[in-house]
Amino acid sequence: MMVRRCSRMWRQRGSLFSALVGQQGRTSSSPTTTLLLNYSSTKAAPQLPGMEYQDAICTLNTLQTNASSLEQVRRERGNLQLQLVAMRGFLERAGLAVEDLDSLNIIHVTGTKGKDAHSGSMPAYFRFLTILSFHVFLQEKVDLAVIEVGIGGAYDCTNIIKKPWVCGVSSLGIDHTQILGDTIEKIAWQKGGIFKAAVPAFTVKQPDGAMTVLRRRAAETECPLWVCPELEDYQVHGGSLQLGLAGQHQRSNASLALQLSHTWLQRRCLQDQDFLPSSHQEGPGVPLATLFTPSPIMTKGLADTVWAGRTQTLRSGAVTYFLDGAHTTRSMQACVLWFQEAAASCERSVSGPVARVLVFNATGDRDSAAMLKLLVPCHFDFAVFCPNITEAIASCNADQQNFNVSVENMLTRCLDNERSWQQHHGAPREPLLIRDSSSSAAAEALVFPCILSALRWTAQGRDPVLLPRDAGQRVAPVKPSVAAKAAVLRDAAEIHVLVTGSLHLVGGVLKHLDPSVSSK
Repeated sequence: MMVRRCSRMWRQRGSLFSALVGQQGRTSSSPTTTLLLNYSSTKAAPQLPGMEYQDAICTLNTLQTNASSLEQVRRERGNLQLQLVAMRGFLERAGLAVEDLDSLNIIHVTGTKGKDAHSGSMPAYFRFLTILSFHVFLQEKVDLAVIEVGIGGAYDCTNIIKKPWVCGVSSLGIDHTQILGDTIEKIAWQKGGIFKAAVPAFTVKQPDGAMTVLRRRAAETECPLWVCPELEDYQVHGGSLQLGLAGQHQRSNASLALQLSHTWLQRRCLQDQDFLPSSHQEGPGVPLATLFTPSPIMTKGLADTVWAGRTQTLRSGAVTYFLDGAHTTRSMQACVLWFQEAAASCERSVSGPVARVLVFNATGDRDSAAMLKLLVPCHFDFAVFCPNITEAIASCNADQQNFNVSVENMLTRCLDNERSWQQHHGAPREPLLIRDSSSSAAAEALVFPCILSALRWTAQGRDPVLLPRDAGQRVAPVKPSVAAKAAVLRDAAEIHVLVTGSLHLVGGVLKHLDPSVSSK
């Protein structure tokens, strides 16, 4: 999202992009520069004059660390504090100082769910986007900057911010365990690293262990911390608050957004007053923020909120797609509840059988087996697995290019996911890429080489958007026995498809189903 907002400024800001990318080839004896070079890509950047959007993204992609280099960085990871030293070096090279960021009137947000997702596994790439955003925001003299953490908080590159106006912690879950730790308490410690002395901070309700750690971190930094009320408890004129996003879990995020915006407005607009939110005690030492009456603009903002790929439903032909980028066990629990309710609601208006298909992928160190186990009760007829590759051709959109993982590793992960699914169903299968099952009780499991081939097979020609553009294109072949069972999809009154496990997977699916999203 940050890239898209800045794309129209590439021509004017080309000197910054060129300077930062060009620094990769320089040498220096300073420890900071050495660290920066260790995280740099070995791919050459294209020329900048006359740069269009796709050219800019291709240049940006040169900052992605290739798979082998990334693995080396993981093995050699040392003092995490050096990452903040490196970030200050980037700022200086861009002609900025840490103190310059104070004028951005920042809201700093961290958490596992409820914040905007970015490619946090690509340090050089994300650092560059952060520097670019700071540069553009300062040039444009924005009134407010909402800065979201990439990974964790304590050692994240955004944590060079020293004087935010307010901080927020959304719902925590187990994610990025190789970096943040493998328990909710360790992850909470990292998230609490964004707390600053005398800067108000808000969190949604968390597991007891996480809340205890957040409270301790707040006390250590002398940061006042509050828990957000339930969204249902806010009073508005004419009834209750309406939220444009489906899913119960989004309601806690909405309450956090209300508290952050309200506190920012109070502190920013009433600077001559010593403002701190009033509250009463909630739980073990963490006060509950006092309710206020949201303004009409806030109320409208919540009602009009749209987040592509999060609890989103799209219908095309006889196929209804349910899209949710859940990628942790906690967010998958919420996804399953939403899908079961949304799919059941759709099925009530269908006269005839409905076929259900799961399209799934997971990346990094995420627990695929645990997420797939949560999805079993949804009673899918087919489980389809594919990598986050939009289509199996060389001319893919630059937005979807990923140099951090080899194609071989992507497909291996898909096969691992397929095996996990089979184990949950207790149905052993023969070792083929796209395979058959002798058990009619278990959902068929198939692996495809890209998103487009997976979608076309799933839709079985019943989604006009996915029909091949010319006669030379066709649906990827599968074994005859599996193809025969696809009659379930062709004969169903409707096909319901849940796409989940990865935000990148959902983004690739949206590129095919709703290309206009890619241009927004």
